Amino acid sequence: MRAEAEGRMIKTRFTEMFGVDHPIVQGGMQWVGRAELVAAVANAGALGMITALTQPTPDDLRKEIARCRDLTDKPFGVNLTILPAIKPPPYAEYRQAIIESGIRIVETAGNKPQEHVDEFRKHGIKVLHKCTSVRHALSAERMGVDAISIDGFECAGHPGEDDTPGLILIPAAADKVKIPMIASGGFGDARGLVAALALGADGINMGTRFMCTKESPIHQLVKERIVANDERETELIFRTMRNTSRVAKNAISTKVVQMEKEGAKFEDVRELVAGARGKMVYASGDADEGIWSAGQVQGLIHDIPSCAELISRIVHEAEAIIAARLGGMMSGAKRQAAE
Repeated sequence: MRAEAEGRMIKTRFTEMFGVDHPIVQGGMQWVGRAELVAAVANAGALGMITALTQPTPDDLRKEIARCRDLTDKPFGVNLTILPAIKPPPYAEYRQAIIESGIRIVETAGNKPQEHVDEFRKHGIKVLHKCTSVRHALSAERMGVDAISIDGFECAGHPGEDDTPGLILIPAAADKVKIPMIASGGFGDARGLVAALALGADGINMGTRFMCTKESPIHQLVKERIVANDERETELIFRTMRNTSRVAKNAISTKVVQMEKEGAKFEDVRELVAGARGKMVYASGDADEGIWSAGQVQGLIHDIPSCAELISRIVHEAEAIIAARLGGMMSGAKRQAAE
């Protein structure tokens, strides 16, 4: 039975290139992408990512990578997000910590990561670059990355400024991008995986869905809030600053949006959106304590499974949809044609 199940696993260019069993990625998430979650995802046959900048220093990142290795012998990666900042983190030092720790897979995101891509590739590290538009995907492909993660408007965090939903963005990218491509934004179940494959992607990236698992290192009350929320419980902040971010709707996000409508600049909302306050949400369970990221996929999340249960469910249900539901439709069409 096990051999039969293994024979039916969904194989794509992504699973082959990155050496994982299933075409599912747990991408970088600030304050969430820690060893216990990443190892659980890896042990279940998908690709987990430690979030580098969650760790206060490059040395802390080294320790977190070592902690993850104690928990799994499967492949996992590290996310390095490059964003504009008044006082930028020491990206080169984080990069060096990743290289020296023997990591073989890196997810990059944010501003042009050319110097990081060049350095990672010198050391034989595969780079998966996350972007929000076809033009940025093609730019990253020219830069030499190994694969693309394309992020639709539904996503948590930064959806870019084009407002293009995944149903358009994924096939538009698939038409032009030649390297393997992961679909991101709005994915949380088997239907999404099958849809992504049909649209031309080689797998899916899930963030909010992995936040809501047993191994996710955030407060139980926040997980329960995600389950209770529907697809309307997000808000887009920083729209007026052209640095749009999709976050869970709460008292603070609503206040920020209202202040923006009244002409507020970043300095006026800085204290409300401080990262330290968002971090406290995950620690205290008070969902109104700060700004925290969540996608529209909340409307498809109805439980808090283990990572193993979630990944197994998605893969087996996807196989059933492909073989039974879609296959059955094709058989019906063939019968009608014959008649």
